[in-house]
Amino acid sequence: MYRNLLCSVAVLPLLAAPALAQPLSGSVGISVTQAPDYLGSDDYKSRTLPDVNLRYGEQLYLNLRDGLGWNIYHHQNWTLSPFVGYVPGRDNEGDLSRFEKVDGGLTGGFRLQYKPGPWNLTLKAQAPVSGDMDGYQLTLRAGWQNQIAPGWSVGLSPSLTYSSKEWTQSLFRVSARDALKSGFQRYEPGDGYWRLGIGGNINYRFADNWSLTGLAAVTQLTGDAKDSPIVRDAGDDVQALAGMVLSYHF
Repeated sequence: MYRNLLCSVAVLPLLAAPALAQPLSGSVGISVTQAPDYLGSDDYKSRTLPDVNLRYGEQLYLNLRDGLGWNIYHHQNWTLSPFVGYVPGRDNEGDLSRFEKVDGGLTGGFRLQYKPGPWNLTLKAQAPVSGDMDGYQLTLRAGWQNQIAPGWSVGLSPSLTYSSKEWTQSLFRVSARDALKSGFQRYEPGDGYWRLGIGGNINYRFADNWSLTGLAAVTQLTGDAKDSPIVRDAGDDVQALAGMVLSYHF
């Protein structure tokens, strides 16, 4: 049901793009991060990835966190947009080398934002439209960004995420087959779980078109995700991230 509904939602930004003719702005760059191998892992991996944050007028946006979205409603401090995103799965490497791989895939959903000043509040709902993930996920995020000196700004972003029972099962189930091959205890999540997070950044605009951003974040897994042998026996319920982003603005 979720996939059929959101498949229709997901194509809306693509259909709208040819009808729009507004200036493109934003930034492109490269990021280097240190983060867990997969959600729940205690092994960390360095990743070097492109970083893209684009806006097409006031209608379309594209970035790695929010995906490709179309602002279908914008009034005063409120914005509503359907979007297409991506959710990572889980590789069968390291401690989980004997598990079945979980393929990531595209998601579709809606994003509601309220931005009255330096703070903004965002509610995001999404569900998979491809890959091995199932169910739905809701995220409530607050963001604050403020300039502290010429060229310098800092930001803070607390968040609260709920993953449904099916979403939790996709990543934290230990099936009979996985248990037999790996020696882990069989485990079937019976409910969804909450993930609490907080992130921060410090940004230095060292030239008219260039900036360097340091970022860090930590999240806490709870409930049936925390109790999974994947986390309890082979991972960690506290997940951290640190990195740097070099960006060119235009």
